[in-house]
Amino acid sequence: MKDAQTDFVQGRRRGLKTGPKFLAVDFFCGAGGTARGLIDAGGYLIAGIDKDPRCEKTFVDNNVNIYLDHGDPHYLSLDIFPRSKDYPDGRQKDLIEQLASLIGHYREQYPDLPLLFAICAPCQPFTRLSRKELTPERKAARKRDSNLLRETLKFVRRFRPDLVLSENVAGINNPRYGGVWESFRNGLDCLGFITGSEVVCSSKFGIPQLRKRSVLLAARRALVGKDQMSDPWSNEFLVPAFDPDADLISVKQAIGHLPSIKAGELHPDVPNHRARSLSELNQLRIEVAKPGQSNEYMENTLYGDLSLECHRDVNERLGQRCFSDVYTRMHPDRPSPTITTKCHSISNGRFGHFDQKQARGISLREAAILQSFTEDYVFYPVDQIEPIARMIGNAVPPKLAAFYAKHLVNSICYGD
Repeated sequence: MKDAQTDFVQGRRRGLKTGPKFLAVDFFCGAGGTARGLIDAGGYLIAGIDKDPRCEKTFVDNNVNIYLDHGDPHYLSLDIFPRSKDYPDGRQKDLIEQLASLIGHYREQYPDLPLLFAICAPCQPFTRLSRKELTPERKAARKRDSNLLRETLKFVRRFRPDLVLSENVAGINNPRYGGVWESFRNGLDCLGFITGSEVVCSSKFGIPQLRKRSVLLAARRALVGKDQMSDPWSNEFLVPAFDPDADLISVKQAIGHLPSIKAGELHPDVPNHRARSLSELNQLRIEVAKPGQSNEYMENTLYGDLSLECHRDVNERLGQRCFSDVYTRMHPDRPSPTITTKCHSISNGRFGHFDQKQARGISLREAAILQSFTEDYVFYPVDQIEPIARMIGNAVPPKLAAFYAKHLVNSICYGD
């Protein structure tokens, strides 16, 4: 192992592409959107952490490392909170022990590589939907989850990564959520990091989707030069708002090449190219919908008034059209709307296929492509829809993660 490490370091110093640019651990990894981006950016992924064991096969099978040992990343299905009487599911102690062994091994073998922590906590506590009436148990879970970012500071303090990448919904910095984003950032500042935060849209990074997100980047203060500050007078890390080399990609450009399928059908040769089945009434609705238009069309169709009574009541009471995107088709020449965990359902947003010859919602494969996953990235279990839609909708777009990981690594002076 020492010989391999020596050869790697010597090759790296000669400028050869013999190994990774950094080591990484992916917190709240889910199905692996961030992980895929980290590997594509030239990283070696040590481990992913997520308490949901259902994501493990998707995460591991699609994210084999391309450097060093070409091994699978470890999947640590452990809850990051400490165990307590009120919360017996916490496994923080076990997680710290396992990470100590893994991180210690790789940092000893490859000391010339910076360590990056990707910390993209679940966004549900910071979305408008989270304000719906919840059971007491769900309220407790949401309250606990709203502290996930603060809890990860314990891991940053313990393992001293050189770089931190975090992504969440655009509204996370809203004071109504208790200042969790600012608190996380202040915590990193206190631990010796230079930080920066920006709200960006994924469509500006070559991703065929209008998805606004808050991005926070952090690097150890000693590693960052003044040229990486947002301006000469600030103490803030530069967070680019777009990729200058990326093109704007439309829905048609992204998914127009895929073979046609019907509602409820799974294509035999394209993994996850499955569309949800539709009721007879919803089949009629999407059949007459035109790409890019609102659902006003439903009030006057060949089949009569197909609008929902509850929507008519709300529109009349408020004097304006509400829920105008449901039961509609995507515009072919624009990026898609935000891909959510309900992306398979035309009753939950503008998720109808743009091609009027296909009366259906988008397939899981199409949703994944709009999130910038490659077509060979297979989600499991392949015979189900709801679990996969959640994985896709909750994922960080791999291209977004790759861009910011590269930016972080290229912004520091390390190992010279």
